[in-house]
Amino acid sequence: MNILLTTLISLVMTYEMPKLPYANNGLEPVISQATIDYHYGKHLQTYVNNLNSLAPSTEFEGKTVEEIVASAPDGAIFNNAGQVLNHTLYFLQFTPKPNKHEPSGKLAEAINRDFGSFENFKKEFNAASTELFGSGWAWLSIDKQGKLHITKEPNGSNPWRAGLKPLLGFDVWEHAYYLDYQNRRADHVNKLWEIIDWDVVEKRL
Repeated sequence: MNILLTTLISLVMTYEMPKLPYANNGLEPVISQATIDYHYGKHLQTYVNNLNSLAPSTEFEGKTVEEIVASAPDGAIFNNAGQVLNHTLYFLQFTPKPNKHEPSGKLAEAINRDFGSFENFKKEFNAASTELFGSGWAWLSIDKQGKLHITKEPNGSNPWRAGLKPLLGFDVWEHAYYLDYQNRRADHVNKLWEIIDWDVVEKRL
């Protein structure tokens, strides 16, 4: 491959894989290395590759994934941009050794205000995660007025599309948990709370 062609490809490939802040086996036993290898290394890589192939020469070329998700119609570009955004937020919200197991500061205040307590919030979020039919995501998001919302997003959708800013997301596509939990989605959801990096989530406010 000549230098010019390599340069042109690099200019087109504008969307990149997020760098994991932990080793592929760092989230065990909650999420196994095998799941990270497939979920992050293959599923997310495919979404990134697809978006890099689809976006050039369209009105979405050069736009951020947030901009694409907010404005693209249903279709391949929206689906792949949504999944790049979803998975980036998802994988970066975890840590092998959280320094706390619930939020503090402004996020804690907002959760107590809008859900009554952190435990009430967890119950509602778990319900959204487990009751979503088929593939999709559960998200905690904040609107422009500062109110928190829990939403169920089908397939690759994201709260950005409704003008909300996503803070915390649980992936309930089967590829996110089937190697580790088989059909026990609720077990997967309950275990994820053990590895949330609340410092990261709080910075998304």
